[in-house]
Amino acid sequence: MDFSVKPVLTGEKTVLRPFTEEDVPTMARILADPEVIRLTGSSDAAFDADRLRAWYGSRNDRPDRLDLGIVDRASGELVGEAVLNDWDEPNRSCNFRILIGPGGRDRGLGTEAVRLMLGHAFEGLGLHRVSLHVQDRNPRARRAYEKAGFVAEGVVRQTVWQAGEWLDEVVMSVLAPEWAALNATAR
Repeated sequence: MDFSVKPVLTGEKTVLRPFTEEDVPTMARILADPEVIRLTGSSDAAFDADRLRAWYGSRNDRPDRLDLGIVDRASGELVGEAVLNDWDEPNRSCNFRILIGPGGRDRGLGTEAVRLMLGHAFEGLGLHRVSLHVQDRNPRARRAYEKAGFVAEGVVRQTVWQAGEWLDEVVMSVLAPEWAALNATAR
């Protein structure tokens, strides 16, 4: 198993699909959004057009990770990205991350995108564990993760220096048996 196959995952509200070169200007705007910068701990200075074109242009060739664009089905607009990375093949685990730009917030798109990616991770790829780190000051993301079955494992203290203060991150994970049980009761 690897991440060389880049699927299209379709839900009621979102479609997750491989990136294209045409996505670069939209992702540049999303990555420059002040809330995205604040909640990811990134800097907009790192996202010049050439670097983004190289980054998103190489995502579909990577067998060690899965980067998919999140498209709002209602508008057809690219609103963010969902990523499985840091693949640990022997232990059948990986990291998950997601970001949603201003055009996709507060409508359940992120929650559905998390569920679609986890469904693919567990049911399609046979992973056992998916984990993530989320800033403790991001309750919207934590709620979306918890709805999808993620459980808080602990706090990693003072991992991000931003706007003159140290920020903590919460480590969360979901295991294949937990995902299966959650989805068995949802059906």
